Amino acid sequence: MAFERVCALSEVPENGSLRVELADIDVAVVRFEGEVYALEDKCSHADVPLTEGDVETFHGAPTIECWLHGSCFDLRTGEPTNLPATEPVDVYPVRVEGEDVLVDTEVNAATSVIQPSGAAGE
Repeated sequence: MAFERVCALSEVPENGSLRVELADIDVAVVRFEGEVYALEDKCSHADVPLTEGDVETFHGAPTIECWLHGSCFDLRTGEPTNLPATEPVDVYPVRVEGEDVLVDTEVNAATSVIQPSGAAGE
């Protein structure tokens, strides 16, 4: 795994998201109910930034909504929770170390056993 620092925890609003532009990919770093998540910042349906949408609970899942057509994506798995999106977005392992948010974009967390990191640096 290749974790890299992407931002400070204080830069990510609680129940909100921050777009981080890395060399090869744009990542949405999301805080929701004390957890920190990272996913590709691109809707699989319309190719628009997910960070422009709302972070909320949808059908019991923590999600981020695509502002253009309303598809929501589960922050834990990247799976769409409603139409029109039918394809998932990549999610990435996250670690919080003190004030630093670290993300590994080389691994899709949806297919690994790593869970999101608590904002307290668990």
